[in-house]
Amino acid sequence: MNELTMNLKVDSKVPLYEQIYRYIKSDIQSGRIPYGEKLPSTRALSRHLEVSRSTVELAYEQLLSEGYVEAEPCRGFFVAQIDELYHIGQEKVRVPEKKEEEKTYRYDFTPNGVDLKSFPYHVWRKLSKEILMDDRTELFRSGDSQGEYGFRSAVCSYLYQARGVDCLPEQVIIGAGSDYILMLLSMILGGGLRIGFEDPTYKQAYRMMTGLSYETVPIGLDKNGIMVSGLRTSGADIAYVTPSHQYPTGIVMPMKRRMELLLWAHEEERRYIIEDDYDSEFRYKGKPIPALKSYDRNDRVIYLGTFSKSIAPAIRLSYMVLPKQLIWKYQERSSFIQSTVSKVDQLIVQRFIEDGYYERHLNKTRAMYKSRHDMLIEELKSHMDMCSISGEHAGVHLLLTFRDGRSEEELVKAAEAAGIRVYGMSAYRIRKTEKKEATILLGYANLTERQIREAVELLAQCWKK
Repeated sequence: MNELTMNLKVDSKVPLYEQIYRYIKSDIQSGRIPYGEKLPSTRALSRHLEVSRSTVELAYEQLLSEGYVEAEPCRGFFVAQIDELYHIGQEKVRVPEKKEEEKTYRYDFTPNGVDLKSFPYHVWRKLSKEILMDDRTELFRSGDSQGEYGFRSAVCSYLYQARGVDCLPEQVIIGAGSDYILMLLSMILGGGLRIGFEDPTYKQAYRMMTGLSYETVPIGLDKNGIMVSGLRTSGADIAYVTPSHQYPTGIVMPMKRRMELLLWAHEEERRYIIEDDYDSEFRYKGKPIPALKSYDRNDRVIYLGTFSKSIAPAIRLSYMVLPKQLIWKYQERSSFIQSTVSKVDQLIVQRFIEDGYYERHLNKTRAMYKSRHDMLIEELKSHMDMCSISGEHAGVHLLLTFRDGRSEEELVKAAEAAGIRVYGMSAYRIRKTEKKEATILLGYANLTERQIREAVELLAQCWKK
């Protein structure tokens, strides 16, 4: 081959050598210039294209460095054998189709809702401004892999006052969301363990632990929560529980069952309990029940908490309190992983807690959710005599159980036809066994009282037999 014809654009922003390089590379990838073909000499090609020889040399050097051509002394440049590259360039890669847009609803009773209109924007701006006012270069350096010590201390103080958990900052690990915390925990615990999950359960945690290659086993519930007898027969090493407000049934685990669960963990050296205390801040009947961790005299409970429910999901700020005997495992196996939460965000939330803003925000939010909770129950009792209500004493959702033979699917579809989104209990079950009674979850955190009233009236109409 003595020459290559290509249309070079002198006025282009792309340098001439790069245009030559791209043209030859494309022809090699497509097979138009086959393996073993000799390329024109730099002198011949520069004369043919009317460019400087150094321009062609730059293009050839780039092709040479990427392996498209090979140089043979005294002979010139030859196309390299890269058949695989031809196929890669010619293969049609199937791009995943874009998911259809989710259907919009007039009312959405999501059990995971958070009222963002109550977010303390003014306070957040004020704290952010104060923290960033001074030139504090240390805020932008890599911080403690466990999370900043001051913030961990603030979390300890809050947990002791609000949940009865007595822990040290050295036991606390901060992370961006519960998913990260669970991945970190898997590194600390190691493999070869069997985890018992409440059934029904918080499916995201179940999917995470299954995806992390743990053997998982469903454990049934009774009126008091997870059945310890089921844990014993399952051979589980770890129990994942939500004792303060079981998700999604709303069961509050009584003291007797808590003691049985702690005894089960104490019976074997490698047994632990993962306590997910995801929405303990919201309780509407009686005094708040201390966390299971607060009764843990044998140090067997791994406590998980988050600010996503109480402040905002986008905060992505969760924490874990490790038993003391697991701290050395963290140091040995996971302490090299840098913190996933910025020091600035940690300092803002630290100040938010220490200056009393968090307590005031919780009181305000709790009162608001209580009002919606009461409104929802009042409207349900007025319009729906075909179902019973449960799980209403805590959290931000409750359950409706129907005993008239209709399936969850029928109820969900009827509500959907009326522009209302509700959630069936079956979506949270690990074992997809047939149930005689259909159960529907209704969350109320992101609906106003007026919307609740309107939505319940529509539900009553579409669910009447």
